[in-house]
Amino acid sequence: MAALVFGGCVIGLAPILARLTETGAAAGGFWRLLFAAPILALMTWRSDRGVRRPSRLVLIAGVMFALDIAFWHYGVRYTTVANATILTNLTPVIVTFVAWVFLRERPRALFLLAVAIAVSGAAMMALARDGAGAVGLDPPLGDALSAGSALWYAFYMLAVGIARKRESMGQVMVWSSAMGAACLLAIALALDEPILPAGPAGWAACLGLGFVHIAGQGSIAWAMGRLPTATASVVILVQPAVALALGWLLFAEAIGPLQGTGAIIALAGVALSQWASRPKAASA
Repeated sequence: MAALVFGGCVIGLAPILARLTETGAAAGGFWRLLFAAPILALMTWRSDRGVRRPSRLVLIAGVMFALDIAFWHYGVRYTTVANATILTNLTPVIVTFVAWVFLRERPRALFLLAVAIAVSGAAMMALARDGAGAVGLDPPLGDALSAGSALWYAFYMLAVGIARKRESMGQVMVWSSAMGAACLLAIALALDEPILPAGPAGWAACLGLGFVHIAGQGSIAWAMGRLPTATASVVILVQPAVALALGWLLFAEAIGPLQGTGAIIALAGVALSQWASRPKAASA
């Protein structure tokens, strides 16, 4: 439980650091994965006794991961930290829906109710601008990009889920991160973004994103293998709570009543969807 809370709090720093990189949005994602790569490779080398050639599916997962980070980092630049963080947390809803449509994994009726709750909360939050402070450069665009990142991350998770049947988590993480870094650099160059941070503070933010990628995601992955899904799905929502609090403290992004209500409804729908999509208990 302590590792899960720690990981959620660390991940909550990601949207803050993404704004402070002093680079382009995609370039910030490139540094995030580049700084994380040596540690991931070392961990995989020790656990798997080497890093093997990647499969095509793992490389595809890396492309999906790059698109997820690029969309989300741009979303953080254009809308509030609150909206960007909560909209990208709709991923569990999308994953189960895609699995239902393409993999014929029929969800429970309770999951469909959870989807309706999460989507209605997200819509309320995105449309409400009451009492908001600094709402970003282009809130509708930022909201759309953040929601799009949830879609790309859902495809990434599905690809990883299939790849994990044949490869270790370390191999998947190393090669998907390497492919993601290459794609993000290509996106940054294509969009003519500033690649290098302007000063020490920007470099520190990029290094911090690398730490977030390893410590945050690693702690969550480790903890979720040792906790009931229903418990983990609720505790993990500490991530958007931390991001909302930091956005308010650092960027004066006030949360109005309707926005706050929509955020609570959306997160409740996400938690319910994760609980409803848990495997059914085997009969005696």
